Amino acid sequence: MDLVENVKDWFTDQALTSSILKYLAWVALIFILIAWTRRWMKKNLHDNAIKYKAQKAIQVIGYLLIVLITISYFTGSIKDFGLAMGLLTAGITITLQELILSIAGSFYIFFVRVYKPGDRIELNGIKGDVIDIDSMYTTMMEIGEWVSSDNYSGRIVKLSNAFVFKGPVYNYSLDFPFVWDEFNLPIRYDSDLELAKKIVISVAQEALSEYVQDSIAEWKEVVSKYYIEDAEVNPTLAITMTDNWVQFNLRYIVDYKKRRATKHLLNESIGKRIKETNGKVQLASATFEIVNIPTVEIKESTNTK
Repeated sequence: MDLVENVKDWFTDQALTSSILKYLAWVALIFILIAWTRRWMKKNLHDNAIKYKAQKAIQVIGYLLIVLITISYFTGSIKDFGLAMGLLTAGITITLQELILSIAGSFYIFFVRVYKPGDRIELNGIKGDVIDIDSMYTTMMEIGEWVSSDNYSGRIVKLSNAFVFKGPVYNYSLDFPFVWDEFNLPIRYDSDLELAKKIVISVAQEALSEYVQDSIAEWKEVVSKYYIEDAEVNPTLAITMTDNWVQFNLRYIVDYKKRRATKHLLNESIGKRIKETNGKVQLASATFEIVNIPTVEIKESTNTK
């Protein structure tokens, strides 16, 4: 009889009944939010890996919140729901940190102008031209990899915007759309070295005059904007003596999208001018000097039976 009376009192206690209804309402609301959030992620997240992890994380966080509410209710501390919400917020931040960083990264990219569509960048070890930036991903047309120089590989790469917070971002076109490039020419020691120098410098000045003129104004803007020393934008030639040849190192400035074409033009023009010297200037190749040939003695033995 005492048990029946206790149950009756439990149901007739209006404060208790109201508390239970509030508890059930919160639990139902959490389940509804979990289902709605998972449905939204399924429609709006295109990366299957992130979609799967995000849906699982929301489900775990929802169940954790239900456990916290249940514990608070049965310990008589349902009024401390603010603490539970604080713990939930911390759980969401930790579990969905990649998603949150990606969204924050998109704002950072836009407002700080880290890069924009059309820029050539290197991010997380991947180099390419930016073709799209959305709220979560930066999409690039990859260059390099198995293809030499700065040619497109044909692969489209999607990178999380969170990577702008995790490492350096190399931008080939921001503020100064030029890069320095160089290549080496091996010239034989018995060549006319003064003539060789004139050929290399004159070809470089003729082929690169447009880039030099355009880069001068651009470089002045960089010097005025940043704490950086002035640099030489005209073609320069450095000579090094090696065991086999005189090495000519040509350093020059070029449009960041025309490195390969410019290097081809320079090599072709210099090669033609060297050929026109009729042997006064010759390209070198690896040579080997034989210092001594050892004497080999052959003894003939006669076998007698």
